[in-house]
Amino acid sequence: MPILNRLIRQFNHLLLNMSWIALTVLVGAHFFSSWLLLWIAGESELVAPDVFWYFYMVSATTVGYGDYSPITGFGRVAVTFWLMTGGITLFAAVIGKVTQFLIALWRKRMRGDGDYSHLSDHVVILGWHDERTGYMIEQILGDKRRDQQREIVLCSSRDMESPVPDQTHFVRGKSLTSAELLQRAGVVQASRVIIYGDSDEQTLATGLAVSAAKTHAHIVAHFDSDAMAELFKAHCPQAECTSSISLELIVRSAQDPGSSRIQTQLLSTLAGPTQYCIQVPDAFKGCSYGALFYALKEQHRATVFGVAQSQVGDDLELNPDNDSRVSGCQFVYFMAPERIHANEVAWDKLSETA
Repeated sequence: MPILNRLIRQFNHLLLNMSWIALTVLVGAHFFSSWLLLWIAGESELVAPDVFWYFYMVSATTVGYGDYSPITGFGRVAVTFWLMTGGITLFAAVIGKVTQFLIALWRKRMRGDGDYSHLSDHVVILGWHDERTGYMIEQILGDKRRDQQREIVLCSSRDMESPVPDQTHFVRGKSLTSAELLQRAGVVQASRVIIYGDSDEQTLATGLAVSAAKTHAHIVAHFDSDAMAELFKAHCPQAECTSSISLELIVRSAQDPGSSRIQTQLLSTLAGPTQYCIQVPDAFKGCSYGALFYALKEQHRATVFGVAQSQVGDDLELNPDNDSRVSGCQFVYFMAPERIHANEVAWDKLSETA
C-alpha cells in the first residue's frame, strides 16, 4: 500500500505539472478511447454522438444520474476500470490545474508582478506611505460622482505585498523611476498620476521619469520642500505640485479660531461640502461671474469662489468681481455637497442672461 500511495501521489504531481496542451490531449485521448471501448462492447445506445459526451461527463464527475448505463459485461468492465477511473483522475487534475492557475494569478497580483499596461484613463499612485496613502485612496474612492469610476494602480519600490488588494491593482519594482514599472502601471495611458515618494529627491526623480514617458496624464507631485517643488515645476510646467501647509494652518487657526476644520472639510470627500473643479464648455458664449455664482447656488447648492484660465499656473482668481467675465475653456472652482458635471449646468440659459 505505501508503494501504491506513492505512485498515486507521483502520478497526480505529474498531471498537475503537465502543460495545458498535454493535459487537453490526454483528456481527448481518454474520451475517444472510452468511446471506442464501448463501441467494441456493442453499447449502441451509449456511443450515440448526442449521448456519449453526456454519459462521459456524468460518469467522470461521479454524478451518476442513472438514466444511461452499460448493458453488456464488457461494457460494464470498460466503464468501471477505464472510463470512470481515468475520467475521475483527469477531472480532478483539471480542477487542480485550474485552482493552481487561479492561485498563481492571485499571488502574482499580491506580489505586484502584474501588468496593467492595457488599462486606460486610470489613476496611477507612485509611492506608498502606509496610512497616508491608504487615506488618499479612501478619499479618491469617496468621491462617488467623480467623472468616471477610474481604476487605481498603486506602485511601490518597497519589499511588500499589495496593501489594499480589494481597492487597487498593485505594481512593485526595484525603483519608481524604472521604465519597466511605469510601463506595467500603464502611465502613458493614465489620466491622473500622483507622485508621493519616500523623499523629495525620489519624488523629483520619479516625476521626471513620468514626464519623460510622454504621458498625457495630469501629474500631481507632493514635496515637503517648496524649493524642490519649484525645481520640478521648472522642468515640468504642466505638472501640479503640492507641499505641506501645516505651518500656514497653525497661523491661520491662531488668528481665526476654527480655520483648520474648514480646510479639512473642504479637502475631504467623505463628509460635508467639498471643493471641486469644473471646466466650462468650449462653446459657451460667456456670462458674468455673478450670474454663474447665483445660478449654481440656486440650481445645485454650490458656492463658486474662483476662476482660472488653466489647470496649473498663477492665473487663479479667487472671489472675483461680479462683473468679471467667465468664458469657455476656463476652470471654475466651487464648493458643493457633491460633484457637479459640466453637462448638468444650464449653460444655454446662462448665455441668454449674459
